[in-house]
Amino acid sequence: MGQMGAGQRINGHRPRFVLEKVTANGGEIYTGAARKIQGNYLPENMVFPATPSSPVHRMEIILLTPLRLKYLNELESALPFHVLIRAALRRVSSLFAAYGDGEPALDYRGLVRRAQEITIEESHLHWFDWRRWSNRQDQEMLMGGLIGKIAYCGDLTEFIPLLLLCETLHLGKQTAFGLGKIKIST
Repeated sequence: MGQMGAGQRINGHRPRFVLEKVTANGGEIYTGAARKIQGNYLPENMVFPATPSSPVHRMEIILLTPLRLKYLNELESALPFHVLIRAALRRVSSLFAAYGDGEPALDYRGLVRRAQEITIEESHLHWFDWRRWSNRQDQEMLMGGLIGKIAYCGDLTEFIPLLLLCETLHLGKQTAFGLGKIKIST
């Protein structure tokens, strides 16, 4: 971004910049010389919540901002539970790998396999098309996704911590624009 420029064009060009360093909590977490984030800087709220002490057999998820998920290289217009869990695992593992102590020790295949047994009890989801203007590409961009509510039933207990964490982290594509904000209710 610094090389391409940022902000409003002046004489046909955006101002350019060089990021020299980033500090947080009194420590240097990034230097332009190293071009790498140093150390574990996961926010305190980026930890797995505890697994519920009693079994959870029904859960409702509210999609507060458009959720864009791809499954088998296509945008998903329904939301099978295993697709949601795959997205949550991708999001959590990539953020922990980049900013934490590495990927969390989760049974990825087992979680996905068990997620395929969860059924949709009711769904009130619909596609919402959101448009935004991209100054970088100088064109309008479609940023649609699913919004609404969906209820799942089955043995959901082991999935609750992962999904609660995703309330903070968001899910799917374009999370930097605020997409994929969810709310879990059991």
